Order: sequence, then C-alpha cells, then structure tokens
Amino acid sequence: MNLMFAALAGAIGYGGIALGWAMAPRNFGFGWLAALSVWMAWPLGAMALMLIHALTGGRWGKAIHQALAKGVRSVFLIPLFVIPYALTAQRLYPWLQAGATQLDNALYLNGPGFVLRGVIYLFIWLVLAVLVTRAADDADELARLAPPALILLALTATFAAVDAIMSLDPTFASSIFGLIQIGEITALSLAIAALALIFSATPHDPEALRQIARLLLAFVILWSYLAFMQLLIVWQSDLPHEAAWYLLRWRQGWDVVGGLIVLTHFAIPFFTLLSSTAQHSRRAVGFAAASIIVGGILHQFWLVAPFAGANSGMIALLTLSALLAMACTSLLVTRGNKRIWNWIEA
Repeated sequence: MNLMFAALAGAIGYGGIALGWAMAPRNFGFGWLAALSVWMAWPLGAMALMLIHALTGGRWGKAIHQALAKGVRSVFLIPLFVIPYALTAQRLYPWLQAGATQLDNALYLNGPGFVLRGVIYLFIWLVLAVLVTRAADDADELARLAPPALILLALTATFAAVDAIMSLDPTFASSIFGLIQIGEITALSLAIAALALIFSATPHDPEALRQIARLLLAFVILWSYLAFMQLLIVWQSDLPHEAAWYLLRWRQGWDVVGGLIVLTHFAIPFFTLLSSTAQHSRRAVGFAAASIIVGGILHQFWLVAPFAGANSGMIALLTLSALLAMACTSLLVTRGNKRIWNWIEA
C-alpha cells in the first residue's frame, strides 16, 4: 500500500514538473536545482551520518541504521536526477552563456572545469556509496573506511555547493558557504531519519530518541551559527558585490521567506529541543524534525529562486513537484528489486 501511494504521489510530482516545463521552460532549471539541492541532502547526509556513527558509536545510529542504509542507496539515483540540471545549466549560470563578460575567477568558473568537477563529484559519491553499502553491517570495516570517506564527502560537498549554488552569482564569494550547506545536509538527513523512525513500527527506545534529539539540536545550532556569521561578515565588510547578494533576497517578498526560514530552521526546532521533556517525546522530536525539513526546503528555494527574477510562484511549483517526484522515486527504488542491492552488497 505504501509503495502504491508513493507511485501515485510520484506520478503527481512528475505531472507538476511537466506542467511547469510547459508553462515556464526558462525557469525550469531554477526549480529543479532548488529541489535537487534539498533531495541530495538525504543520500549524502545519510552516508555521512552512517560513517560518523561508525566512529562515535551510540544508540542513535543503531535506531536509524535501516533508514540511513536506504538513504545511502539513493546515491545511485544522483546521476539520473543530475541530467535535467546539466541540460539547463547554461540558462542558470551567466558565466556559461555565450558572450559572457570575462570574470576574474574565470580560471575556476568555466564550462570544461565545471563539467570535469561534476564528473569527479559523482564518481567519488558512487564509489563511496558502494563501499559504505558493502561495509554497512561490519562495524570494524565501516570504522576503517570512515575517516578518508568523511574527508572526501566534506570536500566534494563543499565544492559542489559552490559550483551549483554560490556560482549562480559569480561575483559573490563566501569562505563558509560550503560549511553552511554541510550543516544543512546533516540536519536535513538526520531529521528525515528521525521521522522515519518515529513513523515506523520499531519499538520505542527513549535513550536513542534523546540522542537523536540532541544531535538535531546540535546541527540546528551549527547551521544557524554559520549562516549568521556569513551575514555578519558581509554586513560589517559592507562591500557592494557582497551586499547585493543579500539585498536581492530582502526585496519583493523574499524577506518574508527569510523570516520563515529563521522561524522553521532555527527558532522552532531550537526552542522545542532545548526541553529535556521534549527530547523524550516522539511527537516533539517529530515536530522539530518536520520543521527542520520545511526550513531546509525554504532555504534552498531562497538561495536559488531569486536569480530567476519574476514568476517565483511557478518556480515554487516546479521545486515542490520535482522534490515530490525525487522523494517518491527514491522510496520506490530503495525498496524495490532486492537482487540489485544484494549484488552491490556482495
């Protein structure tokens, strides 16, 4: 029944994508990129959390192990979902367009380098996914794999965030932009895994739930601190090419979206999870986790959509439709043919 519901919801998502493409083809890439940046937090974050648990231990990782394993399997869908993004990239990035003004950082922001780096990211993620999937049930092997794998994940996720999102404005530079994205990836993936645990039939483990709640709180604090520090540094520097990046997101209603991000991505989960009573409550932790997910979706939309100019409503439709389609496809594939996963794990 769950798979039938996922298939129906996925069909609705793909229908919304087709409608958005037909009505606003020039804005399709922005909606797809916003959705892709949210969805990719799940497979990459699940892999990171599984590796972190291999090094640190704790009951939290055992409680969400099955959910994280399915998340790691979703990595194999990344090449499929990257195809529409790659086909529309020239419309997204001004430095890829014909006749683009020569940039000071053209040595990094150029077509061949962009494609080459993307292929490298995908190759590393797919190899790591195979290794982590095969070592998932062997704690010692996973612990040996964890240090180099986490370093590679951190580096590739950082550069991928810079390439895909920060370079939408080639004049903006931030040394902690990648760290902000890493903080969001871990927060989103843990929130998804927490909701999967809460809605599963797994017997309630109060200590595991408390540990998950505290980790969620830590990731919320980490993301909020990094995001605020970026804003503070830009504000005190008062440089036109940096301030313009925030000014674009503080006009024409984007300030309202920014306020909702602060509310859902920081205030609600932070003040909810501060309570020790809430940390033992499935409803409270689930509420905080859901708020983090909503905040993550709003944040990625707030990062990407303003560059498209008008028609933000259609981009929102495209983002939500694409995200629904990606999520349902992931659910169907990771719970699908067992032979494929048995071959990968062998």
